[in-house]
Amino acid sequence: MTLLRTFSPGDPAARALLDRSTVLAAHVEDAVRDILAAVRARGDEAVREYTERFDQRAPTHGSYELPRDEWHRRSDEVDPRVHAALDVAAARIRAFHERQHENDLEVDDGGVRLALRITPLARVGLYVPGGTARYPSSVLMTAIPARVAGVGEIIMVTPGPSAETLLAARLAGVDRVFEIGGAQAVGALAFGTRTVPRVDKIVGPGNQWVAAAKRQVYGEVDIDSVAGPSEVLIIADSAARAEWIAADLLAQAEHDVEARAILVTTDPSLPSRVDAALEHQLADLPRAQIARTAIATHGAAVVVDTIDDAIAFSNRYAPEHLELQLADARHVAARITNAGAIFVGAFASEAAGDYLAGANHVLPTGGAARYASPLGVYDFVKRTSIIEYTSDAAHAHADDIAALAACEGLDAHGRSALARKKS
Repeated sequence: MTLLRTFSPGDPAARALLDRSTVLAAHVEDAVRDILAAVRARGDEAVREYTERFDQRAPTHGSYELPRDEWHRRSDEVDPRVHAALDVAAARIRAFHERQHENDLEVDDGGVRLALRITPLARVGLYVPGGTARYPSSVLMTAIPARVAGVGEIIMVTPGPSAETLLAARLAGVDRVFEIGGAQAVGALAFGTRTVPRVDKIVGPGNQWVAAAKRQVYGEVDIDSVAGPSEVLIIADSAARAEWIAADLLAQAEHDVEARAILVTTDPSLPSRVDAALEHQLADLPRAQIARTAIATHGAAVVVDTIDDAIAFSNRYAPEHLELQLADARHVAARITNAGAIFVGAFASEAAGDYLAGANHVLPTGGAARYASPLGVYDFVKRTSIIEYTSDAAHAHADDIAALAACEGLDAHGRSALARKKS
């Protein structure tokens, strides 16, 4: 039985792969709306009500905040090998993101001084999945750019952090940790409660309830994105190794049953070889059922005539992760316009990008790579315009300002400029 469905690019099923909606179920949006309204109105009381209902967790000593000594004690329990790997990852992520700093800009032009001032956000919130999940890598990827940007305070919320997650928080410079999750945690960060401080921006992945909450609080605070299922698209030629492609498709598919794993190739024989490799590797994969369901439901192989066709399909798809397992991968990479991250050559696995390479793994999904970017230092700063006029410049511009104001029917604007001409 074939696991990996195979299409031509003109097949309606292949075109359907391009449609990845981020619209959430109406009942989820409605329930989240009610939760957020309750948190806004009743603060900590509502947070406790929903946390006890959904997570069966009561606050300790009147708060869900994890005391720093307890946080550090638990993080000391991490296996030394994992600790060492997190140290390496943190150093590489920090080194790359330290090169993303933007400089202030200033221009003097005929008596008008224009400037753009870059300042860090005062406080940000990190949402980190918890419970049975362990995502220390996501802590590093969200907290380190914020710390490098100079954010004043970093607040982490998570529904039950693992020791590894707490260690990552220490290494990345998180200031406070709260053991809450779900829509109520997003609401607490967005509105503030007696115990949870209000933040300026919320970043980090979560389930559909978290995604809906982030979408609904946008405007109260900034957010990174409303993330959809994770995805990888691999462009491969006849020289590519089927077992490597299968491994990388499964690395994506094991995230959850909604993950997207797509192969695009010029070699008609490659899909069948990859399919055989998938079956072989699924035999002893711990999360085999999740990965199998994701591949069967959302995976596909698209066979194209030329690399040009593969590039065109990929640019339409705008994948979160794009692997180029090609002989001339660098040349092809230069022609890719829409991708969250591009992995150039067969040795650059998406797993390396997820954990250790140093570039950020918080990436646009669902085709948002057409207009969005990886999370970075630039996401944790704001830009302020500064305008300064001399009297001569104000006099010289007054008539033009008044003419434009009159065109728009805003006479007080024109009078404001002309008043300076009379001084």
